[in-house]
Amino acid sequence: MSRLTGLGGRLYSGETSIDVIGKKRRWYAFSGLLIIISLAALSIQGLKLGIEFKGGASYTVTKTGITIIGAEDAIKTAAIPGEPIVQTVGTNRVRIQTGALTGAQSSALQDALSKSYGVSVDSIDTQIIGPSWGKEITRKALYGLIGFIVVVLLYLAMAFEPKMAISAIIAVIHDVFITVGIYALVGFDVTPATVIGFLTILGYSLYDTVVVFDKIRENTRSITATAKSTFSQAANLGVNQTLVRSFNTSLIALLPVGSILFVGAGILGAGTLKDLSLALFIGLATGTYSSIFIAPPILATLREREPAMRALAKRVASRSAGGSTINASSNSNEYVTTEKRGPRNQPKRKHRRK
Repeated sequence: MSRLTGLGGRLYSGETSIDVIGKKRRWYAFSGLLIIISLAALSIQGLKLGIEFKGGASYTVTKTGITIIGAEDAIKTAAIPGEPIVQTVGTNRVRIQTGALTGAQSSALQDALSKSYGVSVDSIDTQIIGPSWGKEITRKALYGLIGFIVVVLLYLAMAFEPKMAISAIIAVIHDVFITVGIYALVGFDVTPATVIGFLTILGYSLYDTVVVFDKIRENTRSITATAKSTFSQAANLGVNQTLVRSFNTSLIALLPVGSILFVGAGILGAGTLKDLSLALFIGLATGTYSSIFIAPPILATLREREPAMRALAKRVASRSAGGSTINASSNSNEYVTTEKRGPRNQPKRKHRRK
């Protein structure tokens, strides 16, 4: 931890620097690769929609010491088509989710579950879910996403500048797209909790980007007057000054989400948490990456095209060249003046008259 603190101090002061802006092509290429993988996953495999979006039926059996083995046997006995999802809910409930079933298939499954677990048919909680409910959730989520982007774009344009707003929105869209693509690649069901996770990562990604942009704005506020560095150099310093902070914040956020995903859903089998935790885990990691390696380089690219920034870059370059000439001249003079003087080269003293 002390080493990380020391690195943060060196990055903040500029003693050590990571060239994030200068190597922007490398980050763009990596993001392009992730986008291609996401496109392939969405086009080939697609999102696996849950019953809330495509319609189906849910059967919940409550009994002390219940296991999923009885539900799996009941599904085989009733000859239920498709791939029903069986998961435990707590310690005394088992939930079976299927596609749309006919009345005869539903009755057969209820009877099989009743015999398998030794419970009455009336005690089995049966819910029939139509696809219209999922479509309504999707429509409202899209409206919320569009409204979020518009409000954020206007706020950042007024609080910072329009080009910062554009860069931040590009980073947010980048995060959501990659998160959805990787989610499709993993093959988890898309549930309402997944949609909530997708919308949650928008706020985190934007928060981290705004923190970095605030530091960049502070470093570039009087950059044209001083002409000590170009916009890209000042922006790179701002990214380095917030690098350790972003890493610490992301690590603290990823640890509990990762625990829910890998321990809760993976080891303990809490299936109801895996969709939300996976969306959050991918989104948090992608949001941290984009706030450092995507949004600032895009901002620097947009700003460096301005005539004022081009003129500033020329002034900084000429000033650097002039400084190099002066240093070379001063070094030459220093070499001449540091020549050793022997006794013969010393001026003769004038004897004082007594």
